[in-house]
Amino acid sequence: MQRITITIDDDLMGEVGRFMQARGYEARSEVFRDLLRAGLERAHEDSGAAAGECVAALTYVYDHEMRGLAARLCDTGHEHHDLVQATLHVHLNHESCMEVAILRGKTGEVRHYAGHLIAERGVRHGRLVTVPVETPDEAHAHAGDAAQAHRHIRVRQAGST
Repeated sequence: MQRITITIDDDLMGEVGRFMQARGYEARSEVFRDLLRAGLERAHEDSGAAAGECVAALTYVYDHEMRGLAARLCDTGHEHHDLVQATLHVHLNHESCMEVAILRGKTGEVRHYAGHLIAERGVRHGRLVTVPVETPDEAHAHAGDAAQAHRHIRVRQAGST
């Protein structure tokens, strides 16, 4: 492990202190390590370097009163049935609905789908959270059955390619 020294202005350090307290961190080092990991992972994703497969949660809020929007969103999901594993629909108030879609597929395709859906007129908020995975074929037995090849999802470590 290496020790580093950084200089941070008082306002930013105050934010770090509030963050520490809100999240229950006991040491500044833990906070900075977690924030650095999250920042590096985000930079890796934003650079387009994240390739391969992922599982993801796409959360979006939309105006269900906007003419044809709910149908377009549903149709888009059907057109990408290979990516969309499940969807949860919540009525927030008289005009807004929130949906959470669980996605699985090639990272680029998942991002493209999410970007297209979030860009729909009437979608008020959208966020995609991806988790890089590997899906190797493995042959082994389950509960006394004969061994057979099938896939398991294995989460890749942050920063690995």
